[in-house]
Amino acid sequence: MFKIFGSKKSGKEDREFLEMEVTEPVDCLGDFTFNFHWQHKGEKLDPSWKIPGNDLTFGDVVEHLKNNGNIRINGDAGHRLASSMGVDLQYFQGTGKDIPVGDIYVEGNVDTRMGISITRGNIYVKGEVKEPMGNLVEVKSNQKGYRQFRSITDIISNGLGKDKLLGCQLSGKKLLIDDGTVKDTVGARLDVDAQIIKKGDVDLSTGILMRKGTVRINGNTGKNTGALLNGGTLIIDGETDDFTAIDMIKGTIIINGNAGKFLAANKKSGIILAKKGSPIPPAEEKKLQSDDQKLLIAHGFNPKGFKKFE
Repeated sequence: MFKIFGSKKSGKEDREFLEMEVTEPVDCLGDFTFNFHWQHKGEKLDPSWKIPGNDLTFGDVVEHLKNNGNIRINGDAGHRLASSMGVDLQYFQGTGKDIPVGDIYVEGNVDTRMGISITRGNIYVKGEVKEPMGNLVEVKSNQKGYRQFRSITDIISNGLGKDKLLGCQLSGKKLLIDDGTVKDTVGARLDVDAQIIKKGDVDLSTGILMRKGTVRINGNTGKNTGALLNGGTLIIDGETDDFTAIDMIKGTIIINGNAGKFLAANKKSGIILAKKGSPIPPAEEKKLQSDDQKLLIAHGFNPKGFKKFE
């Protein structure tokens, strides 16, 4: 069951709403990756699958968002709502770049990992949002009765516009996040010379697919920190969980503590400096060079106790 109707939002151009009814939470609505389709090849989720209780497919929802249309979910959303929303993924014959998209409205609650690796669009939620959430911060809502969330990468890359941050401060190209939430994929796909600082611990895949800029976490991070890092600098003031720098292409990762097991698995290039870690061969622990020491000092660290993994 679904309905399509026209609506006007906050003085913006008319946008077509795609409205669906859900009687129980559905995972991966508006998920541009379709639950990492390239890993399971459609066994877990395929764009052609119908959303439970609807004539719509999961692919219909993503295409509608890509066409700058809005989605309304009448009920609760499950895990991974709007994953990688705003990315024209190459796997699906896209450009690999960010694209304008419509917004998502949820009339109920949202489960964990909402907006992981999101780069564009707004998510409006009437109910509660479970943590960890994704690459999102909350702004003062322009829609009565809803909480409004925007991509961290979008804000630091394209500015706030008329939005006002809650629990965060933006000064030029520096975004300080101190909203007390636990997040995944902070700074995902960042591709501008900017700085993101997050106070407190975070969860999965910090800085995934970054190309430029700096992301600094004043705490610990979860698994897959710096996964597919393709440039820029990622600084962790605490420790990381396993699989740090997995599939790293280039860039710099500094960890003021233990980088965990399976460090640098399938790493191509780049610099990893940490006090401890268990690398996957051919990566191995090495002594610091003078350039490494200078780099650590430049970021406020005493080089004593640090090691290099390459």
